[in-house]
Amino acid sequence: MHHAQALVLLAAIVLSGPASAEQTETRLTVDIDHARVLKVPRPAATVIIGNPAIADVSVQDASTMVLTGRSYGSTNLIVLDANGDPIVDEQVSVRSFEEGTVRIYRQAERQTYSCTPECEPSVTIGDTDFAFNSASSQFTARQSLANAAAAAAR
Repeated sequence: MHHAQALVLLAAIVLSGPASAEQTETRLTVDIDHARVLKVPRPAATVIIGNPAIADVSVQDASTMVLTGRSYGSTNLIVLDANGDPIVDEQVSVRSFEEGTVRIYRQAERQTYSCTPECEPSVTIGDTDFAFNSASSQFTARQSLANAAAAAAR
C-alpha cells in the first residue's frame, strides 16, 4: 500500500467516528471471571454464543440465563424462541475487573495481585508467563490437595 493510500484509509477510519449511541446502548458487558443474570421476556428455545472462549451462557430456565466472562474481547449472543424468532441479538463485551487489584509493572512485564484485603498473586490474562504460570500451578496444586483430603474424609 502506498503512503497516500494509507493516509486516505486512516482518514476514513478517523472520520467515521465511534459507534452510534444505539449500538453502544445494546452492548452487554460483563467482567472477566464474573457472571451476570439475563432475563428474557419470553421462553427461549435456542441460545447461541459466538465465541465461547470469550463469554459463556448457561441456561437456568426458559427465561433466565447466566452470562459469564471468560476472556477479554467481544462476541455476540443470540437467543431464539421456539419459532426461531430472535429474542436477543446483542454484542457482548468482556472487560477486565480491576477493583481490589494491584498491578506491578517491571518495564514491559506485568504481575497482578488480588488485594481483598491482603495482597496475593492472581492468575490474570496479560501477566507475564512466569507470573501467570507460577500462580496457576500453585492454585492447581492447592486444589488437588483439597480434593484429595475431601476424598479421604468420605
